[in-house]
Amino acid sequence: MFKPAITGTGVFTPEETITNDELVVAFNAYAERFNAENADAIAAGEVEPKAPSSTEFIVNASGIEQRYVMDKSGVLDPDVMHPRLRERSNDEPGIMAEMALDACGKALAQAGREAGEVDLIICAASNHERPYPAVAIEIQQLLGAQGFAFDMNVACSSATFGIQAAADMVRSGSVRCAIVVSPEICSGHLEWRDRDCHFIFGDVCTAVVIERAEDAKGAHFIVQSTRCATQFSNNIRNNNGFLRRTRDPELHDRRDMQFVQEGRKVFKEVLPLVSAHIAQHLADEGVEADRLNRLWLHQANKTMNDFIGRKVMGRVPEADEQPNILQDYANTSSAGSIIAFSKYSDDLQPGDTGLICSFGAGYSVGSVLVERA
Repeated sequence: MFKPAITGTGVFTPEETITNDELVVAFNAYAERFNAENADAIAAGEVEPKAPSSTEFIVNASGIEQRYVMDKSGVLDPDVMHPRLRERSNDEPGIMAEMALDACGKALAQAGREAGEVDLIICAASNHERPYPAVAIEIQQLLGAQGFAFDMNVACSSATFGIQAAADMVRSGSVRCAIVVSPEICSGHLEWRDRDCHFIFGDVCTAVVIERAEDAKGAHFIVQSTRCATQFSNNIRNNNGFLRRTRDPELHDRRDMQFVQEGRKVFKEVLPLVSAHIAQHLADEGVEADRLNRLWLHQANKTMNDFIGRKVMGRVPEADEQPNILQDYANTSSAGSIIAFSKYSDDLQPGDTGLICSFGAGYSVGSVLVERA
């Protein structure tokens, strides 16, 4: 048996940003036009009017101040309200693979590894641009990696579930060096015309190199333990899929073909689930809360993270103990906790302990206990 270690991380960040103010202007223009076009139906009580959004509402509801996206022009056009990404031929690299190459390159550089030394790639993301061939295999070919590759989808927990899978294979000796990469184009499955969620998501790609600790070329994090759990719930759902064409064409654009959530139910049910999961993971590993130097949480909502941090630590965590990137990146699904880990881990000293945790649709929750070496 071998000790797995995280030896490198990389983050691809899109060039374009959308501020809350920009988003509100676009949404309110759409809402105003919708209300005008449906004035009679609204007056008759047949249609609900669209309430305006505001920057204050967004910050209070989420803690988000801006988000990075692959295309802002379509999102901010009241006539479009979604990203516009060009159609690519089958002979061109896919957009997810293109994002992944950047993040993987940065992670490999930090680990001091060449792509040819990688023998496993897991593309772990909440949505993949096609069912097959696997995006992971495309990334493997473009990168020049060896071995094998496969896609994984556990919604917002995809990255931590991918880390567990890769770490287990490194531990057993079936692979020597792996990459878990999470290209998240969340702007593509968000309904930007829905006031309750139009501000939630952003785009990004993260990559994590996992290899035998004995092979590490520099400072790294030993993966001491991983823990994953799932519990079925419809409170976060997306009904899009390959069976879409088998249904009534008039229903092809129905609302539940994109991201849908029952926000209050999610808060009520996910918070205790995640808090208990982390507490049990730490207890099973004999790690007291006061020994936890860093908590890198899923970046979905500031209020949720504040609650979980207090439950886990038994007090209000200091800012550097529970770093947030949500205000800059918004919710980037499975990539959020990895962005936080990548940006806020270099200062830890040998022997320091931290925990990466992501959670979301499923419900699913994954945690990775690491120690700085």
